Amino acid sequence: LRAIGLSAAFVLGIATLFTPLGVVSALTGKLLGSALASTWVVVSLALLFTALAASMFGAFELALPTSLTNRLSAVGGVGYRGAFAMGLVMGLIAAPCTGPFLTGVVTMIATTKNVALGSSALFAFSLGLGVVFFVAGAFGASLPKSGAWMVGIKWVSGVALAYLAFSYLRDHFAAVRHLVEHPSRGFGVAAFVTLAIGVALGLAHVVAERRRSPIAHLSRRFRLASIVPAVAGAAMVFTWMSLDHDVDPTEAPIAWMTDEAAAFAKAREEGKPLVVDIGAEWCPGCRDLDRLTFSNAAVRKASRSWVALRIFGGPDDDMAEAMQKFQLAGIPTILFFDASGKETSRINREVHPDEMVALLRCHGGRRVAFASR
Repeated sequence: LRAIGLSAAFVLGIATLFTPLGVVSALTGKLLGSALASTWVVVSLALLFTALAASMFGAFELALPTSLTNRLSAVGGVGYRGAFAMGLVMGLIAAPCTGPFLTGVVTMIATTKNVALGSSALFAFSLGLGVVFFVAGAFGASLPKSGAWMVGIKWVSGVALAYLAFSYLRDHFAAVRHLVEHPSRGFGVAAFVTLAIGVALGLAHVVAERRRSPIAHLSRRFRLASIVPAVAGAAMVFTWMSLDHDVDPTEAPIAWMTDEAAAFAKAREEGKPLVVDIGAEWCPGCRDLDRLTFSNAAVRKASRSWVALRIFGGPDDDMAEAMQKFQLAGIPTILFFDASGKETSRINREVHPDEMVALLRCHGGRRVAFASR
């Protein structure tokens, strides 16, 4: 019962952070993504996850002094407050990692402007995010005793944490992205082979940790040898899997205009519809739209019959002017206008390349509006 209570306090800490912060973020349209525009924040998070990964790989142990642990255990009620505080911290760290789903929820809340709905929706989201933590904390005492299986869990956790550190750097620095963004099949094969080598060495490390293992003396060597191929392989594989592999180098990129007045004037003069992409550098979904959707060969081809306008803010731009002018609930937002300048539809989310092709091929707006809903 105490374990259940502590786990519940931890999850409530997550909920306490997300519920009010999510509503405020929805109303401002920036979420926590704006913080990730800062190089200092990105590097700090990468270093934090690298240190945590090193701990999982056995470089050092993260533990409170025994005297302090005993003192905290002896004081009634401190445990619940501590679990609650840790939940708050975990929610803050996890917020930028929750991806497009949280963006969609926040956008919906801003669209409805219903505080009660927004609070309950984000509270439910927090409970869902905390399910794994709750189960692990509440029933951890029933797990098997520590052994080789725990070594395996620590190894997998170390690889995952190291990949998270890399992902922050990859998403922020173009030079790091260029190391792993290769959509070719050959790169994909090399990525899976590298990861397989790392996993095989990691399994050998776990086997060596079993009781009376004949290769126990090689455990440390296997562990050290597995780190680089496992982490590098994970970085290559997961990045490669997220790329658009239907790339045609002969298809010219979309000719984005940046002058709003000139774009609307061109659309009227040429009798073409207008598509407007509104985003910012601090918005992960906006970057994904450009990297995965607008770079797609079929999307580029379909965009030839449209005038394309991009309104994109820098790291320090809150996009308040554009959001007020176009009455946006959040970003990314894609607006569709006919040749006369009348808005036919809008989409407040990331769009798959196939869906974007279908939308661009609809000049009348009726089918576009239906897809948006």
